[in-house]
Amino acid sequence: MQFSHSSDLWRAFPELVAGVVRADGIHDRAEVADAVARHTALALARLEGRTESDLQAIQAWRRAFQRMGLKPTQYRCASEALLRRLRKEGALPRVHPLVDLCNAVSVAYAIPVAALDLAQVTGSLQVRHADGSEDYLSFGGGHEAPESGEVAFVDDAGSAHARRWTNRQSALSAIAPQTASVLIVAEALHDRATDDVRALVATLERELQAIWGVATRSAILSRDAPAFDL
Repeated sequence: MQFSHSSDLWRAFPELVAGVVRADGIHDRAEVADAVARHTALALARLEGRTESDLQAIQAWRRAFQRMGLKPTQYRCASEALLRRLRKEGALPRVHPLVDLCNAVSVAYAIPVAALDLAQVTGSLQVRHADGSEDYLSFGGGHEAPESGEVAFVDDAGSAHARRWTNRQSALSAIAPQTASVLIVAEALHDRATDDVRALVATLERELQAIWGVATRSAILSRDAPAFDL
């Protein structure tokens, strides 16, 4: 069982930097308010006098969406959507302690962060171009088929755990009260992506260890080392 990006995706986006963290022993009783406040404060300071579209990390994802044939103001990467909400409302929604932490770290770095319940992932998980046969479960309960060529997180059972790459996660592997084992994925494309993703992963590991007291495993993936053992 592995997490990876396809060779086709690395060829199309050689500037990609991906960080992954595996953690076991997660529960929904953790208190994350202080950590969330720290990271959202950093994000709000970064947004002072400007909007999320001015940030280099967001601009890189907008260019990537254009290259994928998507209108970037219609389909936003997850970090842009969260930053936009934070700028307009001054706070992020509370969902689950782990999701709240990941969302706060995501806006602090302006990098998309996905958290997946590994119990709902069958076999290996790869970020690749869909062939149109995959099944995506929406949060409304409906089933969708990603368009052929669309970038999706796909497992060995053909379940799509995210659509349009960093745009929308599936309800199938969303973090739930019973979630215990998680895979967290952060992906960036901007010039300082390597340094920023490394810092983001280190931040997540510190927070996970401090708040949940769990051991973590992590890696920075590259075209030459594209897989992480789950």
